[in-house]
Amino acid sequence: MEIVNPGQAPLSAPLVEVRRGAIVESRHRGHIAAVDGDGRLLASLGEPETVTYLRSSAKPFQAMPLLTSGAADRFGFTEAEIAVACGSHSGEDLHANTVAAMLEKIGLDETSLKCGVHEPFDRATADRLRAAAERPSILRNNCSGKHTGMLALALHLGAPPDAYDHTESPVQQAILRAVEQFSGVNAGELAVGTDGCGVPVFGMPVTAMALMYARLVSPPAEFDEATRAACERIVAAMTARPELIGGTRERFDTEVMRAAAGRAVSKVGAEGVYTAGLLPCEEWPRGVGLAFKIEDGEDRRARPVVAIESLRQLGVLDEDAHAALSPYASFPVRNHRGDFVGEIIPSFELRRR
Repeated sequence: MEIVNPGQAPLSAPLVEVRRGAIVESRHRGHIAAVDGDGRLLASLGEPETVTYLRSSAKPFQAMPLLTSGAADRFGFTEAEIAVACGSHSGEDLHANTVAAMLEKIGLDETSLKCGVHEPFDRATADRLRAAAERPSILRNNCSGKHTGMLALALHLGAPPDAYDHTESPVQQAILRAVEQFSGVNAGELAVGTDGCGVPVFGMPVTAMALMYARLVSPPAEFDEATRAACERIVAAMTARPELIGGTRERFDTEVMRAAAGRAVSKVGAEGVYTAGLLPCEEWPRGVGLAFKIEDGEDRRARPVVAIESLRQLGVLDEDAHAALSPYASFPVRNHRGDFVGEIIPSFELRRR
Protein backbone atom coordinates (compact mmCIF):
# COMPACT_ATOMS: atom_id res chain seq x y z
CA MET A 1 0.00 0.00 0.00
CA GLU A 2 1.41 3.36 -0.99
CA ILE A 3 0.52 5.95 1.61
CA VAL A 4 1.39 9.24 -0.01
CA ASN A 5 -1.17 11.99 -0.40
CA PRO A 6 -2.14 12.81 -4.00
CA GLY A 7 -1.40 16.25 -5.40
CA GLN A 8 -4.98 17.31 -4.78
CA ALA A 9 -5.88 17.88 -1.12
CA PRO A 10 -8.18 15.18 0.29
CA LEU A 11 -11.84 16.13 0.51
CA SER A 12 -12.46 16.84 4.18
CA ALA A 13 -15.82 17.00 5.92
CA PRO A 14 -17.15 19.99 7.88
CA LEU A 15 -17.01 19.07 11.58
CA VAL A 16 -17.30 22.24 13.68
CA GLU A 17 -19.18 25.48 13.14
CA VAL A 18 -18.18 28.78 14.72
CA ARG A 19 -21.39 30.79 14.86
CA ARG A 20 -21.67 34.51 15.53
CA GLY A 21 -25.18 35.83 15.62
CA ALA A 22 -27.20 34.52 12.72
CA ILE A 23 -24.35 33.23 10.53
CA VAL A 24 -21.65 30.58 10.50
CA GLU A 25 -18.49 32.67 10.59
CA SER A 26 -15.94 29.83 10.37
CA ARG A 27 -15.77 26.08 9.95
CA HIS A 28 -13.21 23.45 10.94
CA ARG A 29 -13.03 20.43 8.64
CA GLY A 30 -11.34 17.08 8.88
CA HIS A 31 -11.31 13.30 8.58
CA ILE A 32 -12.65 10.71 11.06
CA ALA A 33 -12.36 6.92 11.21
CA ALA A 34 -13.66 4.38 13.71
CA VAL A 35 -12.64 0.74 13.29
CA ASP A 36 -12.99 -2.40 15.38
CA GLY A 37 -10.24 -4.79 16.44
CA ASP A 38 -10.66 -6.76 13.21
CA GLY A 39 -9.99 -3.64 11.14
CA ARG A 40 -13.60 -3.28 9.99
CA LEU A 41 -14.51 0.35 9.30
CA LEU A 42 -17.47 1.15 11.54
CA ALA A 43 -17.93 4.86 10.91
CA SER A 44 -16.17 7.64 9.04
CA LEU A 45 -16.30 11.12 7.60
CA GLY A 46 -14.15 12.93 5.07
CA GLU A 47 -11.47 10.74 3.52
CA PRO A 48 -10.33 8.36 6.28
CA GLU A 49 -7.41 7.12 4.17
CA THR A 50 -5.83 10.57 4.41
CA VAL A 51 -2.24 10.28 5.62
CA THR A 52 -1.09 12.31 8.62
CA TYR A 53 1.40 12.02 11.44
CA LEU A 54 0.48 10.29 14.70
CA ARG A 55 2.39 12.89 16.72
CA SER A 56 1.90 12.25 20.45
CA SER A 57 -0.82 9.70 19.78
CA ALA A 58 2.12 7.36 19.14
CA LYS A 59 3.23 7.40 22.77
CA PRO A 60 1.55 4.20 24.04
CA PHE A 61 3.16 2.35 21.13
CA GLN A 62 6.52 4.02 21.64
CA ALA A 63 6.29 2.60 25.18
CA MET A 64 5.31 -0.87 23.94
CA PRO A 65 8.88 -2.24 23.50
CA LEU A 66 9.72 -0.97 26.98
CA LEU A 67 7.31 -3.60 28.29
CA THR A 68 7.64 -6.39 25.71
CA SER A 69 11.43 -6.39 26.00
CA GLY A 70 11.36 -6.80 29.76
CA ALA A 71 13.03 -3.43 30.37
CA ALA A 72 10.15 -2.05 32.46
CA ASP A 73 10.30 -5.05 34.79
CA ARG A 74 14.10 -5.05 34.93
CA PHE A 75 14.09 -1.47 36.24
CA GLY A 76 11.03 -1.95 38.43
CA PHE A 77 8.88 0.66 36.76
CA THR A 78 5.57 1.17 38.53
CA GLU A 79 2.13 1.60 36.99
CA ALA A 80 2.50 5.37 37.45
CA GLU A 81 5.86 5.34 35.65
CA ILE A 82 4.43 3.34 32.76
CA ALA A 83 1.60 5.86 32.54
CA VAL A 84 3.90 8.88 32.39
CA ALA A 85 5.91 7.17 29.64
CA CYS A 86 2.68 7.06 27.61
CA GLY A 87 1.60 10.60 28.37
CA SER A 88 1.97 14.20 27.27
CA HIS A 89 2.11 15.46 30.81
CA SER A 90 1.56 18.99 32.08
CA GLY A 91 4.95 19.46 33.72
CA GLU A 92 3.58 19.64 37.26
CA ASP A 93 5.71 18.58 40.22
CA LEU A 94 3.96 15.20 40.17
CA HIS A 95 5.17 14.59 36.62
CA ALA A 96 8.71 15.89 37.07
CA ASN A 97 9.16 13.83 40.24
CA THR A 98 7.84 10.67 38.57
CA VAL A 99 10.27 11.05 35.67
CA ALA A 100 13.14 11.82 38.05
CA ALA A 101 12.40 8.58 39.91
CA MET A 102 12.55 6.64 36.63
CA LEU A 103 15.91 8.18 35.77
CA GLU A 104 17.26 7.25 39.20
CA LYS A 105 16.16 3.65 38.68
CA ILE A 106 18.13 3.41 35.43
CA GLY A 107 21.18 5.19 36.83
CA LEU A 108 20.99 8.31 34.67
CA ASP A 109 19.94 11.92 35.23
CA GLU A 110 18.13 14.61 33.27
CA THR A 111 21.24 15.51 31.28
CA SER A 112 20.68 12.31 29.28
CA LEU A 113 17.28 13.48 28.03
CA LYS A 114 17.15 14.91 24.50
CA CYS A 115 13.58 16.20 24.34
CA GLY A 116 14.36 19.90 24.85
CA VAL A 117 12.92 22.43 27.28
CA HIS A 118 9.62 24.30 27.26
CA GLU A 119 7.35 25.89 29.82
CA PRO A 120 5.02 23.51 31.66
CA PHE A 121 1.60 23.10 30.08
CA ASP A 122 0.11 23.58 33.54
CA ARG A 123 -0.57 27.30 33.92
CA ALA A 124 -0.20 27.41 37.70
CA THR A 125 3.16 25.65 37.55
CA ALA A 126 4.40 27.90 34.75
CA ASP A 127 3.28 31.02 36.65
CA ARG A 128 5.03 29.81 39.81
CA LEU A 129 8.30 29.20 37.99
CA ARG A 130 8.18 32.59 36.26
CA ALA A 131 7.46 34.34 39.55
CA ALA A 132 10.51 32.66 41.05
CA ALA A 133 12.63 33.47 37.97
CA GLU A 134 13.21 29.73 37.68
CA ARG A 135 13.91 28.23 34.27
CA PRO A 136 11.86 25.07 33.65
CA SER A 137 13.78 21.82 33.92
CA ILE A 138 13.79 19.40 31.00
CA LEU A 139 11.86 17.07 33.33
CA ARG A 140 8.85 19.34 32.78
CA ASN A 141 8.88 18.75 29.02
CA ASN A 142 5.65 16.92 28.18
CA CYS A 143 7.67 14.14 26.51
CA SER A 144 10.20 13.55 29.30
CA GLY A 145 8.48 10.34 30.42
CA LYS A 146 8.54 8.94 26.90
CA HIS A 147 12.21 9.81 26.48
CA THR A 148 13.10 8.23 29.82
CA GLY A 149 11.38 5.05 28.71
CA MET A 150 13.47 5.12 25.54
CA LEU A 151 16.66 5.54 27.59
CA ALA A 152 15.66 2.55 29.72
CA LEU A 153 15.07 0.47 26.59
CA ALA A 154 18.48 1.47 25.20
CA LEU A 155 20.22 0.35 28.38
CA HIS A 156 18.27 -2.92 28.42
CA LEU A 157 19.17 -3.65 24.79
CA GLY A 158 22.82 -2.75 25.31
CA ALA A 159 22.49 0.13 22.84
CA PRO A 160 24.28 3.49 23.22
CA PRO A 161 21.96 5.64 25.36
CA ASP A 162 23.22 8.85 23.77
CA ALA A 163 21.85 7.70 20.40
CA TYR A 164 18.39 6.57 21.57
CA ASP A 165 16.73 9.24 19.43
CA HIS A 166 18.41 8.22 16.15
CA THR A 167 16.19 6.55 13.58
CA GLU A 168 18.64 3.68 13.08
CA SER A 169 19.10 3.00 16.81
CA PRO A 170 17.84 -0.32 18.22
CA VAL A 171 15.36 1.68 20.32
CA GLN A 172 13.70 3.42 17.38
CA GLN A 173 13.80 0.26 15.26
CA ALA A 174 11.96 -1.62 18.02
CA ILE A 175 9.37 1.16 18.13
CA LEU A 176 9.05 1.06 14.34
CA ARG A 177 8.27 -2.67 14.51
CA ALA A 178 5.61 -2.04 17.15
CA VAL A 179 4.00 0.69 15.03
CA GLU A 180 4.05 -1.65 12.03
CA GLN A 181 2.44 -4.45 14.05
CA PHE A 182 -0.41 -2.35 15.43
CA SER A 183 -1.12 -0.21 12.35
CA GLY A 184 -0.93 -2.98 9.77
CA VAL A 185 1.20 -0.69 7.58
CA ASN A 186 4.51 -2.14 6.43
CA ALA A 187 7.47 -0.35 7.97
CA GLY A 188 8.82 0.60 4.55
CA GLU A 189 5.52 2.31 3.69
CA LEU A 190 5.26 4.42 6.84
CA ALA A 191 6.07 8.08 6.39
CA VAL A 192 8.78 9.06 8.89
CA GLY A 193 9.46 12.61 10.06
CA THR A 194 10.89 14.24 13.18
CA ASP A 195 8.56 15.04 16.07
CA GLY A 196 8.62 18.16 18.20
CA CYS A 197 10.70 16.35 20.84
CA GLY A 198 13.31 15.18 18.31
CA VAL A 199 12.47 11.49 17.88
CA PRO A 200 11.00 9.85 14.76
CA VAL A 201 7.28 10.36 14.15
CA PHE A 202 5.18 8.14 11.89
CA GLY A 203 2.71 9.05 9.16
CA MET A 204 -0.12 6.75 8.10
CA PRO A 205 -3.80 6.79 7.10
CA VAL A 206 -6.29 7.90 9.73
CA THR A 207 -7.85 4.43 9.51
CA ALA A 208 -4.51 2.85 10.47
CA MET A 209 -4.28 5.17 13.46
CA ALA A 210 -7.73 4.03 14.55
CA LEU A 211 -6.72 0.38 14.09
CA MET A 212 -3.73 0.89 16.39
CA TYR A 213 -6.01 1.95 19.22
CA ALA A 214 -8.55 -0.80 18.54
CA ARG A 215 -5.73 -3.34 18.78
CA LEU A 216 -4.36 -1.68 21.92
CA VAL A 217 -7.63 -2.16 23.83
CA SER A 218 -8.46 -5.49 22.16
CA PRO A 219 -5.26 -7.13 20.88
CA PRO A 220 -5.78 -9.83 18.23
CA ALA A 221 -5.37 -13.47 19.22
CA GLU A 222 -2.45 -13.78 16.79
CA PHE A 223 -0.41 -11.23 18.75
CA ASP A 224 2.23 -12.90 20.92
CA GLU A 225 1.63 -13.26 24.64
CA ALA A 226 4.16 -10.58 25.61
CA THR A 227 2.48 -8.00 23.37
CA ARG A 228 -1.00 -8.86 24.62
CA ALA A 229 0.19 -8.55 28.21
CA ALA A 230 1.86 -5.21 27.43
CA CYS A 231 -1.41 -3.91 25.95
CA GLU A 232 -3.24 -4.85 29.12
CA ARG A 233 -0.66 -3.11 31.32
CA ILE A 234 -0.59 0.07 29.22
CA VAL A 235 -4.39 0.33 29.12
CA ALA A 236 -4.55 -0.31 32.87
CA ALA A 237 -1.90 2.34 33.56
CA MET A 238 -3.58 4.95 31.37
CA THR A 239 -7.06 4.42 32.81
CA ALA A 240 -5.88 4.11 36.43
CA ARG A 241 -3.55 7.13 36.34
CA PRO A 242 -5.05 9.57 33.80
CA GLU A 243 -3.49 12.52 35.63
CA LEU A 244 -0.11 11.24 34.43
CA ILE A 245 -1.26 11.10 30.80
CA GLY A 246 -2.29 14.76 30.94
CA GLY A 247 -2.43 16.58 34.24
CA THR A 248 -4.31 17.13 37.45
CA ARG A 249 -6.37 19.94 35.92
CA GLU A 250 -7.50 21.29 32.55
CA ARG A 251 -6.21 18.40 30.44
CA PHE A 252 -8.61 16.87 27.93
CA ASP A 253 -7.24 13.29 27.91
CA THR A 254 -7.39 13.16 31.69
CA GLU A 255 -10.97 14.40 31.81
CA VAL A 256 -12.13 11.97 29.10
CA MET A 257 -10.64 8.97 30.89
CA ARG A 258 -12.01 10.07 34.24
CA ALA A 259 -15.48 10.49 32.75
CA ALA A 260 -15.31 7.19 30.84
CA ALA A 261 -14.44 5.40 34.11
CA GLY A 262 -12.23 2.71 32.61
CA ARG A 263 -14.17 2.30 29.37
CA ALA A 264 -11.74 4.22 27.15
CA VAL A 265 -8.19 5.42 26.69
CA SER A 266 -7.70 8.88 25.21
CA LYS A 267 -4.62 10.44 23.62
CA VAL A 268 -4.26 13.74 21.82
CA GLY A 269 -1.60 14.49 19.24
CA ALA A 270 -0.37 17.83 17.96
CA GLU A 271 -1.83 19.59 14.91
CA GLY A 272 -5.43 18.53 15.52
CA VAL A 273 -4.85 14.78 15.90
CA TYR A 274 -6.96 12.73 18.30
CA THR A 275 -7.10 9.02 19.07
CA ALA A 276 -9.05 6.88 21.51
CA GLY A 277 -9.54 3.20 22.24
CA LEU A 278 -12.96 2.07 23.43
CA LEU A 279 -12.69 -1.13 25.45
CA PRO A 280 -14.78 -4.15 24.40
CA CYS A 281 -18.40 -3.90 25.53
CA GLU A 282 -21.77 -5.36 24.62
CA GLU A 283 -22.20 -3.10 21.59
CA TRP A 284 -18.56 -3.31 20.49
CA PRO A 285 -17.28 -6.78 21.53
CA ARG A 286 -14.02 -6.28 19.61
CA GLY A 287 -13.46 -2.80 20.91
CA VAL A 288 -13.25 0.37 18.82
CA GLY A 289 -10.40 2.58 17.75
CA LEU A 290 -11.27 6.19 16.98
CA ALA A 291 -8.97 8.59 15.17
CA PHE A 292 -9.40 11.93 13.49
CA LYS A 293 -7.43 14.79 12.05
CA ILE A 294 -8.62 18.40 12.11
CA GLU A 295 -7.48 19.63 8.72
CA ASP A 296 -6.24 23.06 9.85
CA GLY A 297 -4.47 21.60 12.91
CA GLU A 298 -6.72 23.38 15.41
CA ASP A 299 -6.15 21.88 18.87
CA ARG A 300 -8.14 23.96 21.34
CA ARG A 301 -11.65 24.75 20.10
CA ALA A 302 -12.22 22.15 17.37
CA ARG A 303 -10.53 18.99 18.62
CA PRO A 304 -12.37 18.56 21.94
CA VAL A 305 -15.73 19.33 20.33
CA VAL A 306 -15.20 16.68 17.64
CA ALA A 307 -13.85 14.14 20.12
CA ILE A 308 -16.78 14.39 22.51
CA GLU A 309 -19.37 14.35 19.76
CA SER A 310 -17.71 11.31 18.13
CA LEU A 311 -17.57 9.46 21.45
CA ARG A 312 -21.20 10.35 22.10
CA GLN A 313 -22.30 9.06 18.71
CA LEU A 314 -20.37 5.84 19.27
CA GLY A 315 -22.23 5.33 22.54
CA VAL A 316 -19.21 5.61 24.82
CA LEU A 317 -20.43 8.50 26.94
CA ASP A 318 -23.40 7.89 29.21
CA GLU A 319 -25.43 10.76 30.61
CA ASP A 320 -23.12 11.29 33.58
CA ALA A 321 -19.96 11.16 31.45
CA HIS A 322 -21.40 13.57 28.92
CA ALA A 323 -22.37 15.97 31.70
CA ALA A 324 -18.83 15.80 33.15
CA LEU A 325 -17.37 16.65 29.76
CA SER A 326 -19.90 19.34 28.86
CA PRO A 327 -17.32 22.16 29.24
CA TYR A 328 -15.49 20.64 26.24
CA ALA A 329 -18.55 19.71 24.15
CA SER A 330 -19.08 23.25 22.87
CA PHE A 331 -17.65 26.68 23.58
CA PRO A 332 -19.21 30.13 23.86
CA VAL A 333 -18.03 32.97 21.64
CA ARG A 334 -17.72 36.14 23.70
CA ASN A 335 -16.69 39.67 22.84
CA HIS A 336 -14.18 41.74 24.80
CA ARG A 337 -16.90 42.88 27.21
CA GLY A 338 -17.69 39.25 28.04
CA ASP A 339 -21.02 39.26 26.21
CA PHE A 340 -22.19 35.93 24.76
CA VAL A 341 -22.30 36.54 20.99
CA GLY A 342 -22.10 33.06 19.47
CA GLU A 343 -21.06 29.46 19.94
CA ILE A 344 -18.67 26.78 18.69
CA ILE A 345 -20.57 23.54 18.14
CA PRO A 346 -20.26 20.17 16.38
CA SER A 347 -21.94 19.97 12.98
CA PHE A 348 -21.55 16.39 11.79
CA GLU A 349 -23.11 12.96 11.86
CA LEU A 350 -20.79 9.99 11.56
CA ARG A 351 -21.47 7.81 8.51
CA ARG A 352 -22.08 4.39 10.05
CA ARG A 353 -21.15 1.32 8.00
